[in-house]
Amino acid sequence: MTETHTLEGRIVTPGGVVRGRLQHDSRILSIEPDASASEERLIVPGFIDLHVHGGGGADVMDGADAVRTMARFHARQGTTSLLATTVTAPADELRRAFAGIAAARAEPATNGAEVLGVHLEGPFLNPEALGAQPPFAIAPDLDLVAGLHEAAPIRVATMAPEIDPDGRLLAWLVGHGIRAQIGHTRCSYGEAAAALDRGAVGFTHLYNAMTGLHHRAAGAVGCALARARFAELILDFQHVEAGAALAALRSIPGLYAITDAVAACGMPDGAYHLGRHPIQKSGPTVRLADGTLAGSVLTMDRAFANFAALGLDQVEGVRRTSSIAADYLGLDDRGRLVPGRRADLVLIDARGAVTGVIREGRPIGA
Repeated sequence: MTETHTLEGRIVTPGGVVRGRLQHDSRILSIEPDASASEERLIVPGFIDLHVHGGGGADVMDGADAVRTMARFHARQGTTSLLATTVTAPADELRRAFAGIAAARAEPATNGAEVLGVHLEGPFLNPEALGAQPPFAIAPDLDLVAGLHEAAPIRVATMAPEIDPDGRLLAWLVGHGIRAQIGHTRCSYGEAAAALDRGAVGFTHLYNAMTGLHHRAAGAVGCALARARFAELILDFQHVEAGAALAALRSIPGLYAITDAVAACGMPDGAYHLGRHPIQKSGPTVRLADGTLAGSVLTMDRAFANFAALGLDQVEGVRRTSSIAADYLGLDDRGRLVPGRRADLVLIDARGAVTGVIREGRPIGA
């Protein structure tokens, strides 16, 4: 049985920041205001990352041990739940990656983030909008996606609407409760809007690898700003500048942070890989040989800090790094600091550094 513990600090609840004490076992038991409690510690819900390819030198495509390594790395940065995200690859490589994710879910990493399932990013993408995805985009294949979903649960899938003109892939995803997202696309505003009408619910790494906004050709970005309820944002100020992030925040109620982190995240500058692609980390960016951004070295604690840099308060920062993602996947047991929810907690000091992470009431070690 998990022991009962008490933490004190500034507790970020949905109703505001409470200076006081939080009591928990595996669940949050109570939050009690106390003006004498220390102000030096900020307590927020565990971060939820719905788009992450790797970290700590490990790439999701490389099997179960790599998934566990990635989950341990991101847990130390405050992420307590995540979706292991694949890249476009030949069918056999995707099947092996899914088998590895399934094995990592069956025998999870000690001190790791919970792997909630898979974000299938490809292979049903526009081959002319791959960004840093390897060149293995294919037309919709329902047998392939069904087999992958059977191996490990797909919770989110990125697709280009224009490569699914009859809507069969989108209908399959919607029918199986998978969140279909528009991304890696050259679609028009009308094609994106039609996909939303048929059940697509989000946009993958908004602004990146999609048709941009022009006043006579609004594109996927224009559709997202006009109509989207949900969208991902890589808030590293490399993929998206501050002004574009603010425009999205003003337009999209369910805009939430993801990292799109790759194996190079948390590692020294040098050579790594993203699926079959060699990539190079240099400072705050990771790129292909041609200079294309290839995922990020962002972690969710930095995304939380970057929302503050944009002027958002801590309650809103928590929504964008935890609560909205939980709601998006229908997870009512996490994402908010209220009694009854899981005790997934991140402790942050006055300098903004993560000093402790708790998952289901148990501290995650270094």
